[in-house]
Amino acid sequence: MIEKKPNRDLPQINERIRFPQIRVIDADGAQLGIMTPRDARQMAEEKELDLVLVSDKADPPVCRIMDYGKFKFEQEKKAREAKKKQHTSDVKEVKMRYKIEEHDYQVRIHQAQRFLKDGDKVKATIMFRGREIQHVDLAETLLNRMATDLQEIGEVQQAPKKEGRNMMMLIAPKK
Repeated sequence: MIEKKPNRDLPQINERIRFPQIRVIDADGAQLGIMTPRDARQMAEEKELDLVLVSDKADPPVCRIMDYGKFKFEQEKKAREAKKKQHTSDVKEVKMRYKIEEHDYQVRIHQAQRFLKDGDKVKATIMFRGREIQHVDLAETLLNRMATDLQEIGEVQQAPKKEGRNMMMLIAPKK
């Protein structure tokens, strides 16, 4: 036996509009007044267009006479354009040890600056090996130095904190 699925997710157009009275708007945007859905559907069919429910919260509900296929295509096109323009903020990681040399430190700073300018967050991680774990204070000093070096383009979102054998800090780009 085949179960019939409800029409909940289908758009409210033409025969699916079930209200006693509706306010109708023409394809040009002119109001045609309040009428029954059957009369409005006949007007839409004469113009070879569809009757589309725009707002069911209004009293009476508002319907528009338009080409539904074209309308749906335009909406999808706008959604694609919006998705193309939006930039998702990733978290990029910069790893180092607390005994880092000055040049290597500058390389890490430049990497972090590039990431922040691209609009990404930077996770600065200092790794400890063996007995290095005793020098948490030196690692924290290094992370604070990094925060001050990057303060023009980034702000500390999460202060330096120790997680296992690592110490990390999160820097977000300034708005």
